[in-house]
Amino acid sequence: MTFPRRVSLVVCLITCFHTSIAFDQVSTSSPTASDVLVTVRGEVERPLNLSLTDLSKLPRYSVEAKDHDGKERKFEGVRLGEILRQAGVKSGKDLRGNALAAYLLVEAADGYQAVFALPELDSAFTDRMVLLADRCDNEPLPASAGPLQIVVPDEKRHARWVRHVIALTIHRAPQSSAERKPEK
Repeated sequence: MTFPRRVSLVVCLITCFHTSIAFDQVSTSSPTASDVLVTVRGEVERPLNLSLTDLSKLPRYSVEAKDHDGKERKFEGVRLGEILRQAGVKSGKDLRGNALAAYLLVEAADGYQAVFALPELDSAFTDRMVLLADRCDNEPLPASAGPLQIVVPDEKRHARWVRHVIALTIHRAPQSSAERKPEK
């Protein structure tokens, strides 16, 4: 094979590889900075910058729950577990052993934070529905809560109903002293 053909073959293979990766992700194009509503980062295989368009392409769910004011509402959005799956976070049968020491930190625009253990968000572990909601009663979330809010319908307190969500970060709990290897 001649040198120009080798170069062409390599360029073709690289192009095909990058194209296949793009189709596996939520979006084939990167949203502009002004479109990004939430980032998924930390110990993930594929960090994500998600817009409302990206979220609309994921499976949608709705739940009925009482809002912060005690009124029954219909919230719509994407399961947090599905977003984490898109980012390559271990789930299902792969969520075991050391992977169970990872957790999700949800961050709001005002600095508010809440934590979820990964099994709380995994449909292989629970039927619990934890949503990253973008709609309430068939309308976009009100400005006081949105554009994105965590909704946990079965919790008695709304302490983890994070409003104005901007980041989902996977962290790992520190190793226990029994797991640490002694230094030599």
